[in-house]
Amino acid sequence: MTNYEPVIGLEVHAQLKTETKIFCGCSTRFGAPPNSHTCPICLGMPGVLPSLNRKVVDFTLRMALATDCHITPLSRFARKNYFYPDLPKGYQISQYELPIAVDGHVETLVDGQVRRIGLTRIHMEEDAGKLVHDSDRPVSFVDLNRAGVPLMEIVSEPDLRSPEEAGAYLRTLRAIIRWIDIGDGNMEEGSFRCDANVSLRPAGISTLGTRTEIKNLNSFKHVEKALRYEIARQSEVLMDGGTIIQETRLWDPDKGVTVSMRGKEEAHDYRYFPDPDLLPIEIDDPWVEAVRGALPELPAARRARFADQYHLPDYDAAILTSSRELADFFETCVGLFSQPKVVSNWIMGPLLGLLNAQDKTIEHSPVTAADLTALLRLLDEGVVSGKIAKTVFDEMAASGRPPAEIVKAKGLSQVSDSDAIEQAVDAVIAANPDEVSRYKDGQAKLMGFFVGQVMKATQGKANPKMVNEMLTRKLK
Repeated sequence: MTNYEPVIGLEVHAQLKTETKIFCGCSTRFGAPPNSHTCPICLGMPGVLPSLNRKVVDFTLRMALATDCHITPLSRFARKNYFYPDLPKGYQISQYELPIAVDGHVETLVDGQVRRIGLTRIHMEEDAGKLVHDSDRPVSFVDLNRAGVPLMEIVSEPDLRSPEEAGAYLRTLRAIIRWIDIGDGNMEEGSFRCDANVSLRPAGISTLGTRTEIKNLNSFKHVEKALRYEIARQSEVLMDGGTIIQETRLWDPDKGVTVSMRGKEEAHDYRYFPDPDLLPIEIDDPWVEAVRGALPELPAARRARFADQYHLPDYDAAILTSSRELADFFETCVGLFSQPKVVSNWIMGPLLGLLNAQDKTIEHSPVTAADLTALLRLLDEGVVSGKIAKTVFDEMAASGRPPAEIVKAKGLSQVSDSDAIEQAVDAVIAANPDEVSRYKDGQAKLMGFFVGQVMKATQGKANPKMVNEMLTRKLK
């Protein structure tokens, strides 16, 4: 039985966050009435001329720099010829022989290991329109609001080896796009889309197998599920002695299968040629350096700085820099409470757990940085115990009230009165003579039992440090 290795490459189309389209002044705003954001240029009327939106070039250069691409000093637009009802000109303006950037890479974290995924190219192009299918009649409607919306296509090398790696790579790519503020990465609205190319080859062989392209992938989970299914399908075909057909397949999320759509096109099928209506783009060093100077600190650099400056584990640094907003939240907290690891633990534990449960991002956190650090100060000063702090956190998230007010209103202050704690400790020791005897015979792990009983007796309010010290002394 032959073991097969998956080889995966992804083509990502990311909408750029410009106010107007790539070659005309029409709005790019999502959700407008059909065909209301159109003009003779994006409708493909005869005799009109496109005019390049410079911000599209600036945004694409940002991505090229953020992914260590080589920026080509001369790039050119080309016409990609094919017919489809939502393509009014009968061709799409894209780039072919001379893309704006080539030979980059993205580093992503997979199972705790950093994987470097190569980028073949990044280029600019216009989006097509959208077909709206009538569910009751065999009729489709054409909405050209998206026609001419600026896209950046990012083509990876075939460096991915599993659906999980593909998902991690996509999340990293989306995070970079959002980090440098060139797109919103909204898959539901179609502003971050992916086509996946997948093939199998015998393990240990470098020659690539016949690939299929999977379209209609509009979520990270769908990408992973579609790849998992397609790998299993191709493997079964090969194990039965069959051959893989090079084709384009669609992902059916309801049935959980890929289905054949058409034969896979090659570049020559599109009859690319330079667009005669658009001049080549000359990108000089001052332009590149101006874009570079406007970039924020990039995720990889910030991740390394977090590990070095705040002495955080690589895992913590990677999670905290998964979005620019989360990284900013962490540094705001550290500025207010200078114990980075404690802050990291509370953000990665209770806070992200809460946000995940509520399907929210850090920008919409019900707990502010000021309130979180105020709670951590109460904990550090011994006003509340760790257990009570979790209770206060939950109440903060539910009510929006500051932690000190919650502690006062609910009488949650930690008990540090030595007489009260000693009374509880003596009561627990007296009530558990068998456990006391076993502890003195060497079963040191019973200390956790005694601490738990004292905390239970004091409703979690006793100062844990004082409880441990007193129990250690009395159980000698």
